[in-house]
Amino acid sequence: MKKERRKFSASFKAKVAIEAIKEQQTIQELAVKHELHPTQINTWKREFLDNAESVFTTDKSSSKDDSKEKELYSKIGELQIQVDFLKKVLGK
Repeated sequence: MKKERRKFSASFKAKVAIEAIKEQQTIQELAVKHELHPTQINTWKREFLDNAESVFTTDKSSSKDDSKEKELYSKIGELQIQVDFLKKVLGK
């Protein structure tokens, strides 16, 4: 019978990585505490540190979304004006 893989939430991974970064306990002690392999903790710690700068970068995709949203709203406005004009012309 095959044992099912355990899945960990992002918050759990972050918690373990932060504990590893603090170095108040050794990696081995953390591994025993959380029932993980030390290599897994080191991997999460490395990923956490590699992606830490993304917290402080500005999100440029949201500004692109905002400009696209404004463009779409202006297009909706133009189409609404055309609909109103055609309703007048056709006498509805």
